[in-house]
Amino acid sequence: MADRPVEELNEAEAAEELERLAGEIAEHDARYYREDAPSVSDAEYDALRRRNSQIEARFPALIREDSPSVRVGSEVSEKFGKIRHALPMLSLDNAFSDEDVADFAKRVRRFLKLAEDAPLAITAEPKIDGLSLSLRYEAGELVSAATRGDGTTGEDVTRNARTIGDIPNKLKGKAPEVFEVRGEVYMSHEAFQALNARQAETGGPVYANPRNAAAGSLRQLDAGITRSRKLQFFAYAWGETSDVPGATQTEVVAALGKMGFSVNPLMQRFETIDALIEHYHKIEEQRSSLGYDIDGVVYKVDDLELQKRLGFVSRSPRWAIAHKFPAEKATTLLHDIEIQVGRTGALTPVAKLEPVTVGGVVVTNATLHNADEIARLDVRIGDTVEIQRAGDVIPQVLGVVEAKRPKGAEPFAFPAVCPCELSTEVVQEETASGAKSVVRRCTGEFACPFQRREHLKLFVSRKAFDIDGLGDKQIDFFYDDPDFPVRTPADIFTLKRRNDAGMKKLKDKEGFGELSAKNLFEAIEARRPIGLDRLIFSFGIRHVGEATARVLARAYGSFEAFHEAGLKIAAGDEEAATEMDALEDIGGAVITAVTRFFSEEHNLKLVEALVAELQVEEVEKPAETSPVAGKTVVFTGSLEKMTRDEAKAMAEGLGAKTAGSVSKKTDLVVAGPGAGSKLKKAEELGIEVVDEDGWFTLIGREPTVT
Repeated sequence: MADRPVEELNEAEAAEELERLAGEIAEHDARYYREDAPSVSDAEYDALRRRNSQIEARFPALIREDSPSVRVGSEVSEKFGKIRHALPMLSLDNAFSDEDVADFAKRVRRFLKLAEDAPLAITAEPKIDGLSLSLRYEAGELVSAATRGDGTTGEDVTRNARTIGDIPNKLKGKAPEVFEVRGEVYMSHEAFQALNARQAETGGPVYANPRNAAAGSLRQLDAGITRSRKLQFFAYAWGETSDVPGATQTEVVAALGKMGFSVNPLMQRFETIDALIEHYHKIEEQRSSLGYDIDGVVYKVDDLELQKRLGFVSRSPRWAIAHKFPAEKATTLLHDIEIQVGRTGALTPVAKLEPVTVGGVVVTNATLHNADEIARLDVRIGDTVEIQRAGDVIPQVLGVVEAKRPKGAEPFAFPAVCPCELSTEVVQEETASGAKSVVRRCTGEFACPFQRREHLKLFVSRKAFDIDGLGDKQIDFFYDDPDFPVRTPADIFTLKRRNDAGMKKLKDKEGFGELSAKNLFEAIEARRPIGLDRLIFSFGIRHVGEATARVLARAYGSFEAFHEAGLKIAAGDEEAATEMDALEDIGGAVITAVTRFFSEEHNLKLVEALVAELQVEEVEKPAETSPVAGKTVVFTGSLEKMTRDEAKAMAEGLGAKTAGSVSKKTDLVVAGPGAGSKLKKAEELGIEVVDEDGWFTLIGREPTVT
C-alpha cells in the first residue's frame, strides 16, 4: 500500500496508511532528534511527510491526534532536565522546486489579500543542517539553553551551551529585558574531520556527518567534552521577548549580530520571486565551499506585522518555508584523482573531493569507475564537479561544471603502469566478444604491494590454506608488524623460525600469549602438506577459482607439471597452451591469466619460495570407470558423514561433475537431513535421489565420520 498513489486509496486504506506513516515517522523523529542517528536520508523522510500530508488533504476527517502534521520533533531524552518553551519551537514546511516557492508567495498574497504587483519583501538565508537551540536571556544574562525536543519541551543543555564561543553569556549593548534567541548549533567540516580522527584513534564512536556530531557533542553529560568539540552557532530567530528589536526580520537579525551573535552573511532581502530563486541557486553553488553543512534555503516574509497577520498552521508558520536542496546531489571541488589497486589488480580512479555532505553523509571520495569514464566526463584535477550518492552506494561523479574549470587544467593521463613500486605493466583484457575491457589491471599479482595484503587474505581463506587462527584480522596484524612481518605467503611458514631465532617473541605481542602463539605455529605446520588444487587456488590467478583449480590439479597431477606448463605457455609454447585449452571448463580467459601470471618474474619468485616450504600432495587422476564417472551430482541438506567440500572432492575424484543446483542435466542428488527445494525439484524431474549411505554404497567406499 505504501507505493499506491494517494488518489487510489479508499477511506479504510487511507486510515491504515496514516497509522503506518505516523508510527514510521515517529521512529525516524526519535532517531534524529533524540539519538542523533538518523537511518534514512532527508529526501526519504520528506517523502514520508509529503505522503502523510497528501492523504490528510484528501481525507481531513482521518487526521490523527498523533499525526506528524501536528507534531514537532520527538520526546525529550531522560538524560537531561526539561525546559518548557515559552513559545513553541515549530518546524517549517518544505518546498522542493522553484514552482513550490512561487506557490508559497501566491498563498501569502492570497491570505493577506495583496495584489500581484503589491510589494512583498522576503528574506532568504541558508538552512543550517545542525541542532536547533533556544537561548533565554534575562537582563542580558544567559539563564537557560534548551533543545527543540518535541517543540513544546526541550532538554536543558545550559552548561554545555555556555562552552560554545558563538553563544555570549552576556549580551552586548541594549537588549530586551527578556529575550529568547533561537538558532542552530553546527560543526564545521574541519572540526568534524578532526573529531572523527580523534575518535578513531581512541576507539570512540565515529560520527556519520557533522549534524550528528554536533548533536552528540551538545548533548554530552560532561560539558568539558562539549567544550573540546569546537561547536558553532548561528542566530536567526527568536521566541518570547519583552521587546522585539526591529520591525522586520532583517532588522532583528542585524540586532542579534550587534548583541554578539554570529549571523549568516548570506542572508539577503528580496522583493521578487525570481530574485529569491536566483539567490537559492547561488547558495547551492557555494554549498561545497562554505565549510559547514546546509540543506536548503529558508524564505521568510520580512515584515513582522505581516508575519503576525499570517500566523501559523498546525506545526509551521504560514510566513516561512524551507526550499530544500536535492538531497542526493552536490557540487564540490575535485582536488586530485587517485588510482587505487584492488585484490584482482583492477585500477580504479577515485576522485578526492573537498568535503561535502550528500544524502546526510560527508563525502570526501567518489568513484570515477575507469579510464573510459574519465574520458567521457573529461574530468580534470581542479574542476568543480557534481556528485551523487544514493543510499549506501559509493558516491559517483556525475559531471563537470565546465564554466568553473581553472585555466590550464590538463586532461587526466591514465597510468600505463601500476603505481606500485614495481611499475608493473597495466593491461586491458579482452571480453568474450573480443573487445577491450574497460577495466585495466596490474599484472603484478601477489608481488604488487597494493594487491599483496588482499592476496594474503585469500591465501589463508577456507578454500585455500585454511590455517586455523590466521584470518583477515591476523593477516592485517602481521602485514604491519615490524618484528614479524608477513608480506609473502612463504613468510607465514617462516614465522616460527624467525620467532625462535630472534630476541623478540610472538608470545609477548599484544593479543598473543604463550599458548596462542604455540597454537598458531602448530596450525601453520599442519598446513605444510597441501593439496595441489588448494595451492593453485591460493595463487589468486585471475579467472582461476576453486572449480578451475581442481580441473587444473586433476589434469596435471603435480605442482612440477603445472609449473612447467605455466612457464611454457608464458614463453609462447602453442602446444602447451592448446593442451591446457583442451581441458573441460578451461577457456581463453584462463589461458591468458595463466600466461600473465607466469610471465611476471615477481610472481615466480614468490611461488617458488612458497613451494620450497611445503609438501605438495600429488593428485590422483580421476577415475574413468567409476559408477559416477561423467555424471553430474548435486549434494543437498545437512551432510553428516562428510563435509560439503569433502563430498565434492570425492565426486570429482571419481570423474563426476558437481553442481550447486538441480536441473534436467543433473544425474544424481545426494540428500542429507533437511534437504528442501533441491530435493523437491529432483523428485519433480524424476532424478535419482540417494542418502549418504546410498552414496557410499554406490561408489563402493566406507564413510569416515567427520
